[in-house]
Amino acid sequence: MNENALCTKTHEYVLEQGKQYEVGITDYAIEQLGDIVFIELPEVGSEFVKNEAFATIESVKAASEIYMPISGKIVEINEQLVNSPELLNDETFEDKWLVKIESSADQVEFADLLDYSDYKEEIE
Repeated sequence: MNENALCTKTHEYVLEQGKQYEVGITDYAIEQLGDIVFIELPEVGSEFVKNEAFATIESVKAASEIYMPISGKIVEINEQLVNSPELLNDETFEDKWLVKIESSADQVEFADLLDYSDYKEEIE
């Protein structure tokens, strides 16, 4: 996972990519879920506010809601994962982001996000 990612306490991450942000779930979340069998992602153009559920992931263990770490508009979804959700469990697969968003979130929305190193300390 990218060391520049900012993480939530509910195991989502956001990573700035120029004018867009990648949003996904952390390696830890993937590990905890186990074998992922289904992902439901929103439609491009959908808008979500911070902490709103935007996706569902199902594994052999459980179904989990995924929450938006910052407010934004979906500009792209990871079609590869929709078609093959098990790729999230493949350590060699690199494009593990779920959606890309455009956001005009202010610093207040970023205030409670953790640097990846702080996040790793918190889950240990």
